[in-house]
Amino acid sequence: MLSILYVEDNEHLRETMGMLMEQDDREVVLSATAEDALAAYLQRPFDLVITDVSLPGMSGTELARRLLKSQPKQWIAVCSGYDYGQAIRQLGANVRSLGKPFEIEQLDELIDEVAAARRASEE
Repeated sequence: MLSILYVEDNEHLRETMGMLMEQDDREVVLSATAEDALAAYLQRPFDLVITDVSLPGMSGTELARRLLKSQPKQWIAVCSGYDYGQAIRQLGANVRSLGKPFEIEQLDELIDEVAAARRASEE
């Protein structure tokens, strides 16, 4: 089962995206803040962390930096209405950028990429 941590402060978007990502082979945990997400991550690892950049308190990019400091190979998707280009990729090999608004197909492609990488590492 693929575990996903989704961080978004907009409650409606967070709940909607959580439902769209749910599948039999995925577990989705929702968080409204980076601080709550960090606490959840410290309780257990996630295969993929998807975070909005603009959050109250700690930003999504700061959350990504903190997670990558302890887990450099962590898969992270940073979501923003701004184009960060290659700057996001410089955070790590498994860090991706999703421009808002993004299509659910783009998110599914990313989740499939993470699932394939996970399967390959288990072989």
